[in-house]
Amino acid sequence: MSKTSTNTIAVLGSAFNPPSLGHKSIINRLKHYDKVLLVPSISHAWGKKMADFTHRCHWVEAFIDDIEQSNVELSDIEKSLFSNNEPVTTWQVLSSLSESYPTSDITFVVGPDNLLKFANFHKAEEITKRWNVLACPETLAIRSTDIRNALCQKEEISHLTTPGVAELLKKFSFSD
Repeated sequence: MSKTSTNTIAVLGSAFNPPSLGHKSIINRLKHYDKVLLVPSISHAWGKKMADFTHRCHWVEAFIDDIEQSNVELSDIEKSLFSNNEPVTTWQVLSSLSESYPTSDITFVVGPDNLLKFANFHKAEEITKRWNVLACPETLAIRSTDIRNALCQKEEISHLTTPGVAELLKKFSFSD
């Protein structure tokens, strides 16, 4: 399916620091969309410390391979929008995606971390007027923080993320 012929697109932005089974539980509920774009943050709006963007994109690619849901793909759109070390806003991401997919119905998916903070998003009211917003908390309460903490304690993480991500993380050191 070409970029312009996709009818419905769900956009799930996250740090993906790293992707967890909590993320997967949200994505599983988005199967009815033609395309689900996973958009890693390049620079967190509220100053959250994250692993390098390139690492997180690799983790998301492994995650997508593991979950085997054909409508899911990585979008590194924030890389092209990033300038002057300023965080990329949801408004910028959705505006750019609307240009790339002018005939598509775009839904911004808000996970549990951002649901209560949504009013603080840049142009939050305009976002709700221009695009659909779907609050979709995970059905499995596993967070990226759980994975990072387990890795720092040298604990098993196979019950927290997918096999491909777990394998990549064996070679990575978090310094929270």
